Amino acid sequence: MKMLQVAIAILSTTLLLSSCTKKVDLTEKVLNLSVTSEVKGMDPIYSNDRYSANEVARVYEGLLEYHYLKRPYTLVPNLAEALPTVSEDGLTYTFKIKKGVMFQDNAAFPGGKGRELVAQDFVYSIKRLADPKLQGLGWWLLDGKVAGLNEWRDKNAAKDETDYSEVIEGLKALDSHTLQFKLKKQFPQFLYSLAMPFTFVVAKEVVEKYGKEFLNNPVGTGPFMLKDGVFKQTAKRFEYIKNPTFRKKTFPKEASDEFKAFLKDAGKPLPLVDKIVVQIIKEDQPRWLNFLKGKVDYVSVPKDNFETAVTPDKGLSDDLMKKGISLLISPSLDVTYTAFNHDVELLQNVDLRRAMALAYDVNEMNKLFYSNTALPAQSVVPPGIAGNMPDYKSPYREQDLAKAKELLAKAGYPEGKGLPELTYDCPSSSTSRQIGELFKKQMAAIGVQIKVVQNTWPELQKKITKRQVMLYGIAWGADYPDAENFLQLLYGPNKAPGANGSGYDNPEFNQLFAKAALMQDSPERTALYEKLNRMAADQAPWIYGVHRQNFTVKHGWLMNYMATDFESGQAQYLNIDLEEKKKTVGKL
Repeated sequence: MKMLQVAIAILSTTLLLSSCTKKVDLTEKVLNLSVTSEVKGMDPIYSNDRYSANEVARVYEGLLEYHYLKRPYTLVPNLAEALPTVSEDGLTYTFKIKKGVMFQDNAAFPGGKGRELVAQDFVYSIKRLADPKLQGLGWWLLDGKVAGLNEWRDKNAAKDETDYSEVIEGLKALDSHTLQFKLKKQFPQFLYSLAMPFTFVVAKEVVEKYGKEFLNNPVGTGPFMLKDGVFKQTAKRFEYIKNPTFRKKTFPKEASDEFKAFLKDAGKPLPLVDKIVVQIIKEDQPRWLNFLKGKVDYVSVPKDNFETAVTPDKGLSDDLMKKGISLLISPSLDVTYTAFNHDVELLQNVDLRRAMALAYDVNEMNKLFYSNTALPAQSVVPPGIAGNMPDYKSPYREQDLAKAKELLAKAGYPEGKGLPELTYDCPSSSTSRQIGELFKKQMAAIGVQIKVVQNTWPELQKKITKRQVMLYGIAWGADYPDAENFLQLLYGPNKAPGANGSGYDNPEFNQLFAKAALMQDSPERTALYEKLNRMAADQAPWIYGVHRQNFTVKHGWLMNYMATDFESGQAQYLNIDLEEKKKTVGKL
């Protein structure tokens, strides 16, 4: 799900002037956020990037969520009353749905008043994800896993209209508040999928009322709702307000040791803030200056400000500490990479891919764009997850121009002769362009000519999905804490519009992955994950980038914030200390 832009940056004077002149609101608890990319809409089944998923999760909810204050990451009930009962064979999951949960008020419902959530709403929502006519971008999650769901999908592909009334064996509402899934085979990661925005619940009435505009008219059960009700994709600023019909949900009363300090809000009704203001600020410097002026509550430290904000020993500068700002450093469960489109016959040449991988200098990229804080990736799976091999070194990781030229000649293109210009697609920001230009320069050193093509984030995603790229630079953040979520990016049946944007399709890899995906966590499964990692490194379907670390600064008035790899829904737990904010803003 979480495709991410590799980087975003530099100054936009017009945006800087317009966004920094507004006064900071000190009259109510407002959470001020900035995002670095356009948000393509608010339909859960299309929320396959961090930016869209986070906005979706302000309004919509799923059966499960991650406990906000526990590590390791732990699933807990959300719209479900409890974790499911599971049959002895591990195939049948039965959930009880919380009673009294209401959809937000909307004209789609009789009298404009939202109705109660029922189990059938989940059946409908999962069918929407599987609907072949909608091409939901999260279908890969459930593909081949729920009994009868693929058959229903295939049958409806040939029909003029999808039949949502047909009963599916593995997806049933047993009564108004009991939901049952039956799996075709054991799938240990199944519950993780029910905490992802792809499976969040929607109301049939709302979908039918708004039709194609449903993605701009979000109506869920969640803690927030858009102030004006309509999402405008061209807007650079949008506001959420508290959902007045939100059920009684309280701040956690238990926490892991590192989060015990957050328990001062234990038991308080959620959400804790009155409003959320989200600004789309693509470039680093306007975003950084908005943060320094108190108009954004937290932000990642930009590369151009890293040396002045962060000390050599990874502390925070005295100047920022005096302003009540604090620094949080955390590893990220992600990987950046440059993918080859394997639909392009030219790029099916493994020696060409290996040559380009050896021409790439990840250390230079790390220095220029991550202030040497990232870890050069040796494989698909990041540190902190079983399947990552701490001591493993990829044979095509470290730059070796002599060997790269040998492989290029072996590929049939000595010194690049006869090789056509290759296009490299990336997002439209200044830093993304700079990364692309560095890649172009490095490839030119062995005779490979690159043309950098910039796109808006939604345009880039669309081109990847439609297989209209040759190479592209991107990143993947974990949907759930399991190596399967990273390795599935190279699983052939997951080809775009699934998560496998590169289209890599290796029968041996596919067979081993399918076997590992059915196994419970065990040394045997970890060994298979490691084998898959080595296979991918040898075949070079990607040029590996880095596993990043988060260097986030936040203002002292922002309470309960921690860096997390699963931030969808986080806003409901955050709080604003208005008294602290009033004291501090005048000093900024």
